[in-house]
Amino acid sequence: MSRRSGILEFAVLGLLRESPMHGYELRKRLNTSLGVFRAFSYGTLYPCLKTLVANGWLIEEPGNVGEAAASLTGRRAKIVYRLTADGKEHFEQLLSQTGPDAYEDETFAARFAFFGQTSRDVRMRVLEGRRSRLEERLEKMRASLARTRERLDDYTLELQRHGMESVEREVRWLNELIESERAGRDLRGSAAEGTAQQDTTSGATGGLPRPGDDPRPDTPGDTAT
Repeated sequence: MSRRSGILEFAVLGLLRESPMHGYELRKRLNTSLGVFRAFSYGTLYPCLKTLVANGWLIEEPGNVGEAAASLTGRRAKIVYRLTADGKEHFEQLLSQTGPDAYEDETFAARFAFFGQTSRDVRMRVLEGRRSRLEERLEKMRASLARTRERLDDYTLELQRHGMESVEREVRWLNELIESERAGRDLRGSAAEGTAQQDTTSGATGGLPRPGDDPRPDTPGDTAT
Protein backbone atom coordinates (compact mmCIF):
# COMPACT_ATOMS: atom_id res chain seq x y z
CA MET A 1 0.00 0.00 0.00
CA SER A 2 1.39 3.41 -0.97
CA ARG A 3 1.79 6.19 1.58
CA ARG A 4 -0.91 8.30 -0.07
CA SER A 5 -3.46 5.48 -0.07
CA GLY A 6 -2.57 4.77 3.55
CA ILE A 7 -3.22 8.42 4.44
CA LEU A 8 -6.57 8.30 2.67
CA GLU A 9 -7.62 5.13 4.49
CA PHE A 10 -6.62 6.72 7.80
CA ALA A 11 -8.70 9.83 7.07
CA VAL A 12 -11.76 7.86 5.96
CA LEU A 13 -11.67 5.74 9.10
CA GLY A 14 -11.28 8.87 11.23
CA LEU A 15 -14.21 10.67 9.62
CA LEU A 16 -16.45 7.63 9.90
CA ARG A 17 -15.53 7.28 13.55
CA GLU A 18 -17.31 10.61 14.04
CA SER A 19 -20.43 9.55 12.19
CA PRO A 20 -21.61 7.18 9.41
CA MET A 21 -21.64 8.91 6.01
CA HIS A 22 -22.32 8.17 2.39
CA GLY A 23 -19.65 8.59 -0.26
CA TYR A 24 -20.62 12.08 -1.34
CA GLU A 25 -20.44 13.43 2.21
CA LEU A 26 -17.05 11.77 2.68
CA ARG A 27 -15.79 13.46 -0.49
CA LYS A 28 -16.97 16.84 0.79
CA ARG A 29 -15.34 16.35 4.18
CA LEU A 30 -12.05 15.23 2.64
CA ASN A 31 -11.97 18.25 0.35
CA THR A 32 -13.25 20.98 2.65
CA SER A 33 -12.45 19.94 6.21
CA LEU A 34 -9.13 18.24 5.41
CA GLY A 35 -7.45 20.38 2.78
CA VAL A 36 -4.49 18.00 2.46
CA PHE A 37 -6.74 15.67 0.44
CA ARG A 38 -7.72 18.10 -2.29
CA ALA A 39 -5.24 16.43 -4.63
CA PHE A 40 -7.02 13.09 -4.34
CA SER A 41 -9.30 12.29 -7.24
CA TYR A 42 -12.86 11.18 -6.58
CA GLY A 43 -12.05 7.95 -8.38
CA THR A 44 -9.57 7.14 -5.60
CA LEU A 45 -12.12 7.25 -2.78
CA TYR A 46 -14.43 4.43 -3.86
CA PRO A 47 -11.69 1.80 -4.33
CA CYS A 48 -10.46 2.84 -0.88
CA LEU A 49 -13.95 2.28 0.57
CA LYS A 50 -14.19 -1.12 -1.09
CA THR A 51 -10.84 -2.11 0.41
CA LEU A 52 -11.92 -1.03 3.88
CA VAL A 53 -15.18 -2.98 3.53
CA ALA A 54 -13.28 -6.06 2.35
CA ASN A 55 -10.98 -5.79 5.37
CA GLY A 56 -13.98 -5.77 7.70
CA TRP A 57 -13.32 -2.23 8.92
CA LEU A 58 -16.45 -0.75 7.33
CA ILE A 59 -19.91 -2.04 6.51
CA GLU A 60 -22.26 -0.79 3.82
CA GLU A 61 -25.84 0.02 4.80
CA PRO A 62 -28.77 1.25 2.70
CA GLY A 63 -29.58 4.92 3.05
CA ASN A 64 -32.91 6.50 3.95
CA VAL A 65 -34.32 6.81 0.44
CA GLY A 66 -37.55 4.79 0.29
CA GLU A 67 -38.19 2.20 -2.40
CA ALA A 68 -41.03 4.26 -3.90
CA ALA A 69 -38.92 7.41 -4.08
CA ALA A 70 -36.02 5.51 -5.56
CA SER A 71 -38.21 3.97 -8.27
CA LEU A 72 -39.78 7.33 -9.14
CA THR A 73 -36.47 9.14 -9.46
CA GLY A 74 -34.61 6.25 -11.02
CA ARG A 75 -31.88 6.66 -8.44
CA ARG A 76 -30.18 3.96 -6.46
CA ALA A 77 -30.56 4.26 -2.70
CA LYS A 78 -27.54 5.84 -1.08
CA ILE A 79 -24.99 3.55 0.49
CA VAL A 80 -24.00 4.65 3.97
CA TYR A 81 -20.62 3.56 5.31
CA ARG A 82 -20.35 2.72 8.99
CA LEU A 83 -17.24 1.94 11.04
CA THR A 84 -17.17 -1.55 12.56
CA ALA A 85 -15.70 -2.46 15.95
CA ASP A 86 -12.66 -3.88 14.14
CA GLY A 87 -12.40 -0.68 12.12
CA LYS A 88 -12.47 1.44 15.26
CA GLU A 89 -9.78 -0.71 16.84
CA HIS A 90 -7.63 -0.46 13.69
CA PHE A 91 -8.03 3.32 13.55
CA GLU A 92 -7.06 3.65 17.20
CA GLN A 93 -3.92 1.61 16.50
CA LEU A 94 -3.05 3.95 13.62
CA LEU A 95 -3.81 6.95 15.82
CA SER A 96 -1.35 5.78 18.47
CA GLN A 97 1.60 5.46 16.07
CA THR A 98 4.36 8.04 16.51
CA GLY A 99 7.06 6.75 14.16
CA PRO A 100 8.93 8.78 11.52
CA ASP A 101 6.10 8.53 8.98
CA ALA A 102 3.96 10.69 11.27
CA TYR A 103 6.37 13.61 10.77
CA GLU A 104 6.24 13.72 6.95
CA ASP A 105 4.38 16.58 5.29
CA GLU A 106 1.15 14.90 4.13
CA THR A 107 1.04 12.37 6.94
CA PHE A 108 1.50 15.04 9.59
CA ALA A 109 -1.32 17.13 8.12
CA ALA A 110 -3.67 14.13 8.28
CA ARG A 111 -2.58 13.24 11.81
CA PHE A 112 -3.05 16.83 12.97
CA ALA A 113 -6.57 16.89 11.52
CA PHE A 114 -7.49 14.14 14.00
CA PHE A 115 -5.67 15.50 17.05
CA GLY A 116 -9.09 15.93 18.69
CA GLN A 117 -9.30 12.14 18.81
CA THR A 118 -5.65 11.66 19.84
CA SER A 119 -4.26 11.30 23.36
CA ARG A 120 -2.12 14.13 24.71
CA ASP A 121 1.04 12.01 24.97
CA VAL A 122 0.77 10.94 21.34
CA ARG A 123 0.08 14.52 20.24
CA MET A 124 3.22 15.66 22.02
CA ARG A 125 5.40 12.99 20.43
CA VAL A 126 4.07 13.76 16.96
CA LEU A 127 4.52 17.51 17.40
CA GLU A 128 8.04 17.14 18.76
CA GLY A 129 8.96 14.69 16.01
CA ARG A 130 7.63 17.05 13.36
CA ARG A 131 9.59 19.94 14.87
CA SER A 132 12.81 17.90 14.88
CA ARG A 133 12.23 16.90 11.26
CA LEU A 134 11.76 20.53 10.21
CA GLU A 135 14.76 21.73 12.20
CA GLU A 136 16.89 19.17 10.35
CA ARG A 137 15.41 20.35 7.05
CA LEU A 138 16.09 23.98 7.95
CA GLU A 139 19.71 23.24 8.81
CA LYS A 140 20.23 21.55 5.44
CA MET A 141 18.56 24.43 3.60
CA ARG A 142 20.79 26.98 5.32
CA ALA A 143 23.92 24.97 4.57
CA SER A 144 22.90 24.58 0.93
CA LEU A 145 22.16 28.29 0.59
CA ALA A 146 25.52 29.21 2.11
CA ARG A 147 27.31 27.00 -0.43
CA THR A 148 25.42 28.17 -3.50
CA ARG A 149 24.50 31.79 -2.71
CA GLU A 150 27.13 33.29 -5.01
CA ARG A 151 25.97 31.18 -7.97
CA LEU A 152 22.25 31.99 -7.67
CA ASP A 153 20.45 34.78 -9.47
CA ASP A 154 18.24 37.12 -7.46
CA TYR A 155 14.98 35.30 -8.18
CA THR A 156 16.30 31.86 -7.32
CA LEU A 157 17.81 33.31 -4.16
CA GLU A 158 14.46 34.80 -3.16
CA LEU A 159 12.77 31.46 -3.80
CA GLN A 160 15.27 29.75 -1.50
CA ARG A 161 14.68 32.37 1.18
CA HIS A 162 10.93 31.99 0.85
CA GLY A 163 11.24 28.25 1.39
CA MET A 164 13.36 28.77 4.49
CA GLU A 165 10.94 31.34 5.90
CA SER A 166 8.03 28.92 5.41
CA VAL A 167 9.85 26.24 7.40
CA GLU A 168 10.83 28.75 10.09
CA ARG A 169 7.19 29.83 10.45
CA GLU A 170 6.06 26.24 10.90
CA VAL A 171 8.75 25.64 13.53
CA ARG A 172 7.50 28.69 15.46
CA TRP A 173 3.93 27.42 15.15
CA LEU A 174 4.97 24.00 16.43
CA ASN A 175 6.79 25.61 19.35
CA GLU A 176 3.56 27.39 20.31
CA LEU A 177 1.53 24.19 20.03
CA ILE A 178 4.02 22.24 22.12
CA GLU A 179 4.04 24.92 24.82
CA SER A 180 0.23 24.92 24.84
CA GLU A 181 0.17 21.14 25.25
CA ARG A 182 2.67 21.35 28.09
CA ALA A 183 0.67 24.09 29.81
CA GLY A 184 -2.46 21.98 29.55
CA ARG A 185 -0.69 19.00 31.06
CA ASP A 186 0.68 21.10 33.95
CA LEU A 187 -2.74 22.55 34.75
CA ARG A 188 -4.33 19.14 34.68
CA GLY A 189 -1.60 17.79 36.97
CA SER A 190 -2.11 20.64 39.44
CA ALA A 191 -5.83 19.91 39.54
CA ALA A 192 -5.14 16.27 40.30
CA GLU A 193 -3.00 17.34 43.26
CA GLY A 194 -5.86 19.45 44.59
CA THR A 195 -4.28 22.86 44.06
CA ALA A 196 -6.50 25.43 45.76
CA GLN A 197 -5.85 28.16 43.19
CA GLN A 198 -7.04 26.19 40.17
CA ASP A 199 -8.93 28.26 37.59
CA THR A 200 -11.94 26.07 36.90
CA THR A 201 -13.18 28.27 34.08
CA SER A 202 -10.20 27.71 31.82
CA GLY A 203 -10.21 24.75 29.46
CA ALA A 204 -6.72 23.72 30.66
CA THR A 205 -5.89 22.72 27.12
CA GLY A 206 -4.07 25.76 25.77
CA GLY A 207 -6.70 26.14 23.06
CA LEU A 208 -5.96 22.75 21.53
CA PRO A 209 -8.54 20.07 20.72
CA ARG A 210 -9.03 17.59 23.54
CA PRO A 211 -9.32 13.82 23.25
CA GLY A 212 -12.96 12.87 23.00
CA ASP A 213 -14.05 15.98 21.10
CA ASP A 214 -16.53 14.73 18.55
CA PRO A 215 -17.34 17.32 15.86
CA ARG A 216 -20.31 16.25 13.78
CA PRO A 217 -20.51 16.74 10.03
CA ASP A 218 -23.35 18.59 8.36
CA THR A 219 -26.32 16.58 7.20
CA PRO A 220 -25.39 14.83 3.92
CA GLY A 221 -26.70 16.19 0.66
CA ASP A 222 -29.06 14.39 -1.66
CA THR A 223 -26.49 13.07 -4.12
CA ALA A 224 -26.39 9.29 -4.35
CA THR A 225 -23.21 7.22 -4.40
